[in-house]
Amino acid sequence: MTRLSVNINKIATLRNARGEDYPNLLKTAQDIISFGAQGITIHPRPDQRHIRYSDALELKGKINTELNIEGNPSKKFINLVNEIKPEQVTLVPDSEDAITSSAGWDTINNFSFLSDIVEEFHSNSIRVSIFIDPDITMLEGAKKIKADRVELFTGPYAKEYNIDKLKAIEKYIQCSEVADEINLDLNAGHDLNQDNLTFFIKSIKTIKEVSIGHALISESLYTGLESTIKSYLDILK
Repeated sequence: MTRLSVNINKIATLRNARGEDYPNLLKTAQDIISFGAQGITIHPRPDQRHIRYSDALELKGKINTELNIEGNPSKKFINLVNEIKPEQVTLVPDSEDAITSSAGWDTINNFSFLSDIVEEFHSNSIRVSIFIDPDITMLEGAKKIKADRVELFTGPYAKEYNIDKLKAIEKYIQCSEVADEINLDLNAGHDLNQDNLTFFIKSIKTIKEVSIGHALISESLYTGLESTIKSYLDILK
């Protein structure tokens, strides 16, 4: 079964809107796990507009499942991850003012930079995933960097899905076949929802984990958080 890691950035955005502590991020994360999710994802950006660095520290040791911390590996981010030592870190090449992630790493031109970071995180027994576009060259570059996994950027798939889903999935299937050949594990994330996730998972059966936040939280406004998580888990089964 593909694991579901719920991105709780939007919960933090809602909390921050009032400048108080409601909804409480830690309790929500614990509830999400109790509803069946197998992981929690957070993305502490430099401006801390949703997840704060203090949130990441508070979550340390307080959830009994995988914590995935994603972000651009600035020095402050690297120090935070090394202090927390989460089960997984996902390296994302977004700029400080980015609204959301919109592209993956160029693992060829950033080979030395990423290799040093991966080696440092491995020294602390942290699994490293690199966020990439569905491009075989970038996938093979991640393998040479010695990443444990790549997270395939599914934004292009989501945009193309309602136009031509067979065309939309084609590059992802090709990447999955090469990843299997070179023994590189796959995660996926960005703009996945209940409409497009079923076809994606049926087409690629080797996805280890999907990270879903915006759609899941938005859908929860209508059906409730527990019901929505269970719907995603049913799809992933």
